[in-house]
Amino acid sequence: MREFLSVVFGFPTFIYSLLLAVMLVYWIAAIVGLVDFGESSIDLDIAQHADASADDLGAIAGYVVAFGLSGVPFSIVVTLLVVIGWTLSTLAGIWLLAWVPTLALQVVAGLVVLAACFALSIVIAARLVRPLRGAFVTQYARQNSDLIGQPCTITTGVVDEREGHAEVAQRGAGILIQVWAPSPNPLRRGSRALIVDYDAARRRYLVQPMEGEP
Repeated sequence: MREFLSVVFGFPTFIYSLLLAVMLVYWIAAIVGLVDFGESSIDLDIAQHADASADDLGAIAGYVVAFGLSGVPFSIVVTLLVVIGWTLSTLAGIWLLAWVPTLALQVVAGLVVLAACFALSIVIAARLVRPLRGAFVTQYARQNSDLIGQPCTITTGVVDEREGHAEVAQRGAGILIQVWAPSPNPLRRGSRALIVDYDAARRRYLVQPMEGEP
């Protein structure tokens, strides 16, 4: 037990332990009703609580989609990343870092373990998120076509025939979707667009600029 606690509160696992404690407090608050789970994604609401620009938030959304972590509330994604990273870092601390002789080498090895655990947690979380997407699509929209006619916010720098992503709000939670539009078009990160069609074969939505948007 002493060895386990020394790893949990030692470098680099203590970083994940701190994040794990934060997520535990969050989920306790969600269970008792202090936090609305439907609004649990970090989404664009973070702009109301932090000095984050729209470009930074769009970049975060783009990374979430690129790594295959979209389709579920962001709180679930963060929880998976933290739990997986904590588990991997703890195991690495017990099985690997315990054999590193000097403090300097332990710091270097800890940084390597921290980076490796973060990378592996993304891969594993993406696999775990995949089967969960259907449940949240069912919750927020009975089927993909239900999003047609709804507004969305572009989260990528450009939208054309090949690439594009957007966030659509559903009952307070943001869902990241793949979108496209004929080019040229004025759609940029932060632009408001209207969903007009769904391509089932490519699993993406056709969007067009909202009236009144520059």
